[in-house]
Amino acid sequence: MHRPGEGNTTQRDESTPSKRVSVLVGTRSVPLLPGRPLTDSSRSPWSGLVMEKHRLGAVEIPVHEHDTFCLHLQTSGPVEMDWNSSGRSGRIRSGVGNLIFLTPGTRDSLLWHGPSQRIVTSLQPSLLRQAAEQMELKGLCDFENQWSFQDEQLQLLLTEMDREMAAGWPMGSLYGDLLGMSLSIALIRKYGHISAPLVPLKGGLSQPRLKQVFAYIEEHLDGELRLQELADLAGLSPFHFARSFRQSVGATPHQYILQKRVQRAKELLLRPEWSIEQVASATGFAGASQFSRVFRQSAGATPTEWRRNV
Repeated sequence: MHRPGEGNTTQRDESTPSKRVSVLVGTRSVPLLPGRPLTDSSRSPWSGLVMEKHRLGAVEIPVHEHDTFCLHLQTSGPVEMDWNSSGRSGRIRSGVGNLIFLTPGTRDSLLWHGPSQRIVTSLQPSLLRQAAEQMELKGLCDFENQWSFQDEQLQLLLTEMDREMAAGWPMGSLYGDLLGMSLSIALIRKYGHISAPLVPLKGGLSQPRLKQVFAYIEEHLDGELRLQELADLAGLSPFHFARSFRQSVGATPHQYILQKRVQRAKELLLRPEWSIEQVASATGFAGASQFSRVFRQSAGATPTEWRRNV
């Protein structure tokens, strides 16, 4: 069993995380996978989390050491892979949906015998430690390396994060915050060795807190909203705020904000002097295309069609 940070003599400054998923070779920090990623998270809203999508041929990854948690999701295949770590080795035949999860301090080497496409994610220990604290766990729990497993929830989360990454984060920073937090919590809940069972959360937000959050959202609908700032208003951690908000409102903070943006957009669309692009900007959407897609999902028609039929 690996305890985060064990066996790792060289630490990267977590305040300036790498833009690449990187590992240590000796004292040098180098990209884990060769070549340029198909997409990467250099423009993401995340802090402490780096993601890349790669298309690889048959390739050998020499001995290296992880100073972060590393999570692979295979998105094509099948392919055979040899792995070596801590005097152990194995050969795996994996396919679409197969995952690898490695802990900080792991030294290993890999050999893929054929082509594959994969999403690889690096999570700083501080990110999971923060999530554990918000879940009211004492310290970061232990994790074990897993060289081949399936997990539908992790697959869905990583696939959605990759979709957002490839699209240029059209759903905004708050949605990115929720995805990153959900990934950290899922890893802790499912693969962390927790000494005591998690206490289920009860109760929603108080009415005064809820009104304060609602008012803040209304005032800032045209800008970028972050999960942390909403949680601060409620005096809660992001984890507890997201759960309490959903219990009080019946929707996630992101879903509620989209509803309010569409509602305001309908008011602005009644003004013929406002263009679709102006309405999109005034309601906090990344652009006219994202605005049209979200509006159609909610109203059953594009903004232009809705305006024409009102």
